[in-house]
Amino acid sequence: MVSWLTEELVENGHDVTLFASGDSRTASRLVPCCRRSLRTDPECRDYLAHHIALIERVAQAAARFDIIHFHIDYLHFPFSRNENLCQITTLHGRLDLPDLVPVYREFADMPVVSISRAQRKPLPWINWVGNVQHGLPRKLLSLDRGPGRYLAFLGRISPEKRPDRAIEIAVRAGIPLKIAAKVDRADAEYFEKEIVHLLDNPLVEFIGEISDAEKQAFLGGALACLMPIDWPEPFGINMIEAMACGTPTIAFRNGSVPEIITDGLDGFVVDNMEEAVEAVARIADISRADCRQTFEERFTSARMAADYVQVYEAQLSGPSCVQELPSDVASNDPSFASQ
Repeated sequence: MVSWLTEELVENGHDVTLFASGDSRTASRLVPCCRRSLRTDPECRDYLAHHIALIERVAQAAARFDIIHFHIDYLHFPFSRNENLCQITTLHGRLDLPDLVPVYREFADMPVVSISRAQRKPLPWINWVGNVQHGLPRKLLSLDRGPGRYLAFLGRISPEKRPDRAIEIAVRAGIPLKIAAKVDRADAEYFEKEIVHLLDNPLVEFIGEISDAEKQAFLGGALACLMPIDWPEPFGINMIEAMACGTPTIAFRNGSVPEIITDGLDGFVVDNMEEAVEAVARIADISRADCRQTFEERFTSARMAADYVQVYEAQLSGPSCVQELPSDVASNDPSFASQ
């Protein structure tokens, strides 16, 4: 999301500096804060250390920017408050964890952006300054008119994503299931104990993690995407990736699902396993062209970037951001930092 937002802002003529890993590919000005992507670096043992160094790099350059857009949750809050930065933070994760309450009570003044209305429910009292749903580049994925030959599960293997439910739905419906999902270190034990034995079913094929380039064939060739989640999903990018391919999604009514899927138009929102299996039988009622149309109207990165620019402009006109800039950094053109 940070990459797609950054590139869209640059495409629209904004001056953007990206604080990210050294292997990032971007049209913006890149400030490398580590050698390579931390998740893919086998030598990385302490993510936090790299983020602390990143915050210091931002601090050293802060005077250059009109506004700074953080994507690292609350790590920067003490620095941003002490320096009175003009900034916003997009919160990408779940907020229903009790451990989060003390930090957000202490920093209730920090301007934050949600990625769905459902994400806000545990902490409705913090300083929400916008709600911006995710978006994908329009040309990243394209309409596949289908009708599709299998069910697809895309994302990660974890208890809250419920790949076991996806397998059960496919088996009960008698339709093959392809699982394209990563297994993070934190979920390796769950995968071995709860999922591996379910993969012996001849209807189930485990592919593993796939790249963006592979998603077109994977999602485009699917009859439907399954999202049988058992947690308050803040957004669920796989739903709009499937939508971009014209593939409807069958999703459980949790978190952001009802905000993204319009039941009966671009998929089905279900409440239990019986409804999910029934939805598979009704999937032909969904127009794949309508799914793609919904994506183009609601979930492109161009729309996402335009929404964020509105949030930036609102913040820039607020009291926390109205201040005289040093003459050597004053500019008529907005400069954004994202990290």
